[in-house]
Amino acid sequence: MNYRMITYVMGQIFKVVGLTMALPMLVGFIYGEDHVLTSFGIPMLILLLLGIITTAKKPKNNSIFSMEGFVSVAASWIGVSMIGALPFVISGEIPDYPSALFETVSGFTTTGATILSDIESMSRASLFWRAFTHWLGGMGILMFVLAIMSSNDARTMHMMRAECAGPKVGRLVSKSSFSARILYGIYMSLTVAEVIFLLFGGMPLYDSIIHACSSAGTGGFSIYGDSIGHYNSLYIEMVIAVFILLFGVNFNLYYYIIIRKYALAFKNEEVHWYFGIIAAATAIITINISHLYDSVGDALRHAFFMTASTITSTGFATADTAQWPVFSQTLMLLLMFVGSCAGSTGGGMKVSRIMIIVKTGIKELKYIINPRAVATVKMDGKPVEKGVVRGALSYLVLFVILMCTSLLLISLDKYSIEESLSAVVTCMNNIGFGVGRFGPAGGFGELKAFSKIVLCFDMLLGRLEIYPVILLFAVRKKTI
Repeated sequence: MNYRMITYVMGQIFKVVGLTMALPMLVGFIYGEDHVLTSFGIPMLILLLLGIITTAKKPKNNSIFSMEGFVSVAASWIGVSMIGALPFVISGEIPDYPSALFETVSGFTTTGATILSDIESMSRASLFWRAFTHWLGGMGILMFVLAIMSSNDARTMHMMRAECAGPKVGRLVSKSSFSARILYGIYMSLTVAEVIFLLFGGMPLYDSIIHACSSAGTGGFSIYGDSIGHYNSLYIEMVIAVFILLFGVNFNLYYYIIIRKYALAFKNEEVHWYFGIIAAATAIITINISHLYDSVGDALRHAFFMTASTITSTGFATADTAQWPVFSQTLMLLLMFVGSCAGSTGGGMKVSRIMIIVKTGIKELKYIINPRAVATVKMDGKPVEKGVVRGALSYLVLFVILMCTSLLLISLDKYSIEESLSAVVTCMNNIGFGVGRFGPAGGFGELKAFSKIVLCFDMLLGRLEIYPVILLFAVRKKTI
């Protein structure tokens, strides 16, 4: 294991994230919040010093393989989250460190679960930092670093594999660093476009930036306790719903559209499943909840928004789903597991994995019926590699094992089995809200410190898709 190179990579990430803390400081100065000098200045200096020290001398052995790539990414996310929580503690807005860490991990992993009961009392700078962690974590902290810094292509691909969501990671162009720049260019363009559309709807500039950052990362942090429902605006709800659905699409497809390879974009099977699931879920939930609203139009409005928010793992809310029929709540829970497309900023298991698992099950049924039949798992008309199929099935097994382990640990907090399960599911799938006291109208503030730490790991497991976090703690032997 090349530990020297791992710390070098971490140092590069620390420096970039440290510099981004200048943004909430600027917001604080604009709104006359003097505490930002210490609350953000100290963590900023810590990150910059750590970055400068660990990158002062480039390692002679700069090789990075899969193990180093996975470990460096997981360690960087944990380190950045631990230091990124300090502004909340230093300012006194979240004096309890485990709670501040939970809020920060929830931000970077784009989960959107919160321990805050009075969001409106937070300073503008802190609210901006919460949302901006969503934006950084959405496409990936490392991807952001790769987009602004030149890197050795042979090394970066292993790190991209650790941070990019989905069963398989590929490059848009020959160099990984160029791929990162293309993806972040698309990411920033969509973010700016959403800000403009929200401004047209009468939303203030500050609010528009906050909600665009949260939408881009499909995170869900808002500046109001009643989330998007605070605005009570059909226009704003539809703009946000459309954009979070766009951020839930594989970003490679946008690149294909830009270079006019429309067939590759519009014939993508995963996207067809993605929008098909959304349409079916919206229709079913609308029918099921129509008796709770004044008109079918109102029911459709809330069903569509909550379906989009759930399947993309955003966590914005316009309705308290705890008041919906159990059938709709159960369907929402299933959408949490499905998630959005691979290569997007959304969470969940990803539609492509679900497709592979379902098609593998059908293939096995055909084999049982006719052992001589030759059946293969196909996506977009092409056979899926056996390694990808095996990876999807292995991911499902690990996901279930870790979910059950977390559920057992969370049950020590003596909540009901439904609430404990929803807390684990919402954190591992990076959703932001569950059921009961952890629903859209509730929060995670009442959990004990131990449960918050467990859920922090669940959020990291979900965002980094299990393997990097497991390998970080599985490292034993040091090699030069």
